[in-house]
Order: sequence, then structure tokens, then C-alpha cells
Amino acid sequence: MGLISRYIGWELIKAFVLTLVGITLLLLIILLTQRAIQEGLGPVPVLRLIPYLLPDVLRMAIPATMLMATCLVYGRMSGANEIVALKANGTSPMVAIWPAIILSFLVSLVSVWLNDVAVTWGRRGVDRVVLQSFEDIAYGMLRTQRAFSTSSLSIHVKDVQGDTLIRPTISIHNKESSPPVTLVAQKAHLNLNAENNQLKIILQDTQFDVGSDFQGEWPEQFEYELPLTSLANPNGEGNRPSDTALREIETKITHQLSNIQVLKQTLASEAGFQLLTGDLMGLTGAGWKNNAEELRVAHYALNRYEAEPYRRWANGFSCLAFVLIGAIYAIRRRISDFWTCFATVFFPIVLFYYPVFQFGVNKAKAGELPPYSVWMGNVFFFVVGLLLIQRLIKK
Repeated sequence: MGLISRYIGWELIKAFVLTLVGITLLLLIILLTQRAIQEGLGPVPVLRLIPYLLPDVLRMAIPATMLMATCLVYGRMSGANEIVALKANGTSPMVAIWPAIILSFLVSLVSVWLNDVAVTWGRRGVDRVVLQSFEDIAYGMLRTQRAFSTSSLSIHVKDVQGDTLIRPTISIHNKESSPPVTLVAQKAHLNLNAENNQLKIILQDTQFDVGSDFQGEWPEQFEYELPLTSLANPNGEGNRPSDTALREIETKITHQLSNIQVLKQTLASEAGFQLLTGDLMGLTGAGWKNNAEELRVAHYALNRYEAEPYRRWANGFSCLAFVLIGAIYAIRRRISDFWTCFATVFFPIVLFYYPVFQFGVNKAKAGELPPYSVWMGNVFFFVVGLLLIQRLIKK
């Protein structure tokens, strides 16, 4: 029996590794091409992106790859009646199934780790490469399209001569609440300081316009520095729960609970003061509504932080959930053709698992369900898989 398990385990590993290499290369090429087109990156920055995109690609590829390897091995074995031969020899089918369960469990742990690496080190590395290539990207688009824009910066030029922008019009949007700053100059240069991620805009004969009430001009050379981090994450998206390392989430939750407590105390003191002074209209005024909205946003952020660890572990252990269903299905259906077996099990799994998974995530973020509700899809698959294994053993 040990020999049989080792044989099946080795076949699973070979099928998994070979399939993973192919799918990873395909997804990596797609993501690199997409990034190159979106960001206007040249060959060297694109090559520098590979190690940072690899964890993201692997975490997307592993669940489907594990299911494909399972369908390939068990579909072929069942189609050749090898499982029937095992049972006829008095050997439990679990001898054949255990290697898939053990391998998928180990792969699930790796998938959880890759998920954590991808959303922290990987995404930050991609942003760093893009920011360091910002000057080349901007000049390239200005030469070809005479325009370049991000969510917080837009540049339009009449012409580009070497590294000199001719008649540039530059609009800078620092914050939603503040008016944009518009700079019009005869000439301008863009210089990137990679050490502190600052974009220096050097302008000559500049006119500026801040909103509609404040205008002026600088007849001589003028320099404006803009943090590149504001261009990459203008809304502070780098601080999202989905971009936070697992080891940091507990600290974030503690900080968020403290923030909520302070907001509640502030609201309580304001309400008490307004009641004492008879300012009942203040309880329904704009200030009170703003504070209440701030408290609601803080609770939503807390829900997201609390649900994030469950989401990552559930997402990683989708490998085990898929394999439990896929292995039993391939054995019971006895379909030796790989693509038929894979298609008939993969699409129902995807159509059911991911909507249920996303439903649990959304409800957990909204605070309508506890954080562990993101495991609903996994638990359902685990239960169904165990019931199918029990039926297979009894038959």
C-alpha cells in the first residue's frame, strides 16, 4: 500500500509541476503585456517586474493547477480500471486518495504564504519599478500622444524637444477638497529623484491658476516637487487591509478599535453637551452626520481587517476543497479523457465556489456576518467531499 501511495503521489507531483509551469508562464506573459501597455513600460522595467508579479501569478494558478493534476491522474487511473483493481484486491480506495489530500494540504499552505507575499512584497515591488520608470513613461507618452495623465497629475504639451516640454499645461490635483493647481509655462523639464521618490518639475516663464479666485505668474524659473507615492496611491490605497501583511493585521485591528473608542467618546461628549445646552438641532446637523459617517467608516475598516486573515486562509485552502471534489468525481465518472473530466468538474466548482466565497467576504466586510463566514464555500466543499469519500469506500 505504501508503494501505491508513493506512486500516485509522484504522478500527482509531476502533473502538478508541469501544469503549473505552463499556466504560470502563460499568466505571466499576459500580466506583463498588460502592465507594459497600461504603464508604457520598456523592456528593462518589464523584466524587472517578473519577480514581483510571480507570487501573484502563482497564487492565481495553483488552485486550478492542483485540480487539473488531480483530474489528470485520477481520471486516467479510473478510466484504466486501476481503482476497481485496488478494491477487488481488498485495498481501500483511501490508499489512492490520501496522496492527493496530503499534497493539496501542503500546497494550500504554500498558497496562503504566496497570497501574503503577493499583496505585500509583490505589489510594493511593482509600484516601485513603475515609479522608478515614471520619467521614461511620461516622456514616452508626451512624445507620442502629447498628453500624459494619472489620477492626480495631467500634462499636455505642444511639442517635446529632447527632454524639454514646449508650452506645457500641467494640472495637479492634490486633494479632493482643494482646487487643482494649473501651471502654464513656455518650457519645462521633468526630473525624477529615485532616492526620495520625488518628481521635480522645472518650469520657465510660468503662469499659475489655483481655483477661480487666485491667479499669478512667475516670470523666471520655477520648480515644483511632487511625491510620486501620491501618483501611485493617491487615495491611500497602499494602506488597505488587502495590502497588509498577516503579521501586521492584529496591530491594525487594535489601532482601529482604539480609534473607534475615541470616536464614540467624542460623539457621546458632543451629544451630552448639546443636550445640556438645549442645542437639539445640533444632533441632526451636518457636523453630527459627518462624525457619524466617520464612525461608520471606521467600523467598516475594522470589519475588513478582521475578515482579511480568514479570507486569505480560505482562498489558499480552496486547493484542498477543489481536490476533494475533483478526485472523487474523476474516480466515480471513470472519464479517461483529461479535458472532459476537467471541464465537467472545474466549471461547476468555479460557478458555485467563488460566488459563495465572495458573498461571505462581502457580508463579513459589512458586519452582517462574522469574519469566519468567508469559509462557507470551503466548508461546504469539505463536507460534500467527505460524504463522497464515504460513499466511495462503502461501494
